[in-house]
Amino acid sequence: MVASKTNKAAVWVLTPNGMLLAEKIFQNLPDVCVYASQNIEGSAAEYQTFQNLAESIQQKFYQFTGHIFIMSTGIVVRLIAPWIRHKTEDPAVVVVDDGGHHAISLLSGHLGGANELTRKIAAIIGARPVVTTATDINQLPAIDVLAQEKKLLIENPASIKTVNMAILKGEKIYIHDPFNYLKESLPNTEPRIFGALMNNLKNNRQAPENNEVPGIFIDDIRLDLPRQVLVLRPASLVAGIGCNRNTETGEIKTLLETVFAAGNLSLSSLKCLASIDVKADEDGLIALSDDLGLPLVFYSRQELDQVKKIENPSTVVEKHVGVKSVCEAAAILAARNGTLIVPKQKTANVTLAIARINFL
Repeated sequence: MVASKTNKAAVWVLTPNGMLLAEKIFQNLPDVCVYASQNIEGSAAEYQTFQNLAESIQQKFYQFTGHIFIMSTGIVVRLIAPWIRHKTEDPAVVVVDDGGHHAISLLSGHLGGANELTRKIAAIIGARPVVTTATDINQLPAIDVLAQEKKLLIENPASIKTVNMAILKGEKIYIHDPFNYLKESLPNTEPRIFGALMNNLKNNRQAPENNEVPGIFIDDIRLDLPRQVLVLRPASLVAGIGCNRNTETGEIKTLLETVFAAGNLSLSSLKCLASIDVKADEDGLIALSDDLGLPLVFYSRQELDQVKKIENPSTVVEKHVGVKSVCEAAAILAARNGTLIVPKQKTANVTLAIARINFL
């Protein structure tokens, strides 16, 4: 079992010269843990020691968001090679030579933050930063970095290279961005290329193939898009939920998934779950929140009653809970007075509504 990742960087040291560099890094970067070879004499008490570097890396590689190795690049490549998974999961890896002349961004330069970490380390120890990602070298924006900055979830990371290559070549990129996340950030884009896709969605047709021009699709709707189109998901949807006492998590989750599938909505765009405060101790809701890794927010009766745009008020709910609506009102409130896009849906024990946050 892999331990949960901590938002810290680990510094790995083999030599006395490396320890001097590690001390500078430790003093200037918060949340850094230093691991020194037990063969180095006089290590500070706050540093941890290791006996076998390879075994230590195996145990701790995914416990940290970044690793700084003060040793040769060849050693580091051999150490980390068995544990590399994917650019969306790998921690940042930076290599610093024993003399402190160069800091090299080796792994997960963009999404993992190795390029940024490299520049920080270089500034601290007076080294030359070595960053080899093409967009950085050519001082161009990288789509994976932009997505991360805008808090957009990358649904198909294999398409990142297609878009970044188009940026490097100065080629046109088609973009569907109704929320204007990247309006001012990318050069040479052609908007509205996916405008017809909404009609295709309504008519249950697949998106037209276009195998020549790369694209970016930023939306919470699900469509069958060409594989060269990078799909970025904004956290734009909120699910308002009402349920009877002791409702099973499975019933709530099944309705949620059914509603999203029927509406061609992406669960990756779900920002949070919302309900009435009397449900704050409802085990089924809490378990669903944990399962999805999403926050669960609650509103009082007074807050819910302030919402005027209720499509399906319920006299039964008002009699038992004291409000005309739970799911629709909670969804609208959590979406910052957003637009109700899926009115109340229900099973025997659950009601659910979806609202979209208005970004514009």
